[in-house]
Amino acid sequence: MNAPLLELRNVSLHFGGLKAISGLSMTVQPGEVLAVIGPNGAGKTSMLNLVTRVFNASGGEMHFKGADLRRVPRHRIAHLGLARTYQNIELFENATVLDNLMLGRQRFDQGRWWQQLLRTPALTRMEEDHRAQVEAVIEFLELSPWRNALIAGLPYGVRKVVELGRALCTQPELLFLDEPASGLNPEETRDLAFWIEDIRADLGITVVMVEHDMSLVNAVADRVICMAQGAVLAEGTVEEVQNHPGVIAAYLGG
Repeated sequence: MNAPLLELRNVSLHFGGLKAISGLSMTVQPGEVLAVIGPNGAGKTSMLNLVTRVFNASGGEMHFKGADLRRVPRHRIAHLGLARTYQNIELFENATVLDNLMLGRQRFDQGRWWQQLLRTPALTRMEEDHRAQVEAVIEFLELSPWRNALIAGLPYGVRKVVELGRALCTQPELLFLDEPASGLNPEETRDLAFWIEDIRADLGITVVMVEHDMSLVNAVADRVICMAQGAVLAEGTVEEVQNHPGVIAAYLGG
């Protein structure tokens, strides 16, 4: 088996006396789609916030491609090749779809101040490359009809796709999706399933998805982790995890 792309060992996150994450250990393998499920309050989003450095871990180890994530400044996380979406859409509503997607290119070289002042040919080529990468994402996610539309006037489902697109514009190696199907209708959820499969197959991006919609999990996940009380309760295929007695008890309150 290949070395894990991401590895968490005995990770914890405490807010005073509250233990949001406690002794969490898990791995993400290159090229997989991993679904993380669990009841509300299980620590799923807290796990994402730890890995993407929104919060500082209280203890444990976190490594991405061998790099110690606890030593990486927050503003450098995207430069490592990590990207994410959020439960609550985080877009600039008074900017266009294109402008929001272009923000995903900020992790790449934008030129020196003097190149920007003089509008050098090298800077022009750089900007053209950024625009080409964004246009490729627009085509990939079928966002062309809304390219120049303001976010504020778009339907919820389209906004969710734009946020996914902005994450893809960073060209990540590992993409975290925090409840991507939340608020989507069944047709939009089916489209999302196809895109997740294509993100892995065509773009070569590993995906970790926190999700409650088991139809989406069944459609795309190679492996499932169920969290409860800030730790891994069960791990395996969708069927194995769904039939795990501890998982059934966690969801049903047994």
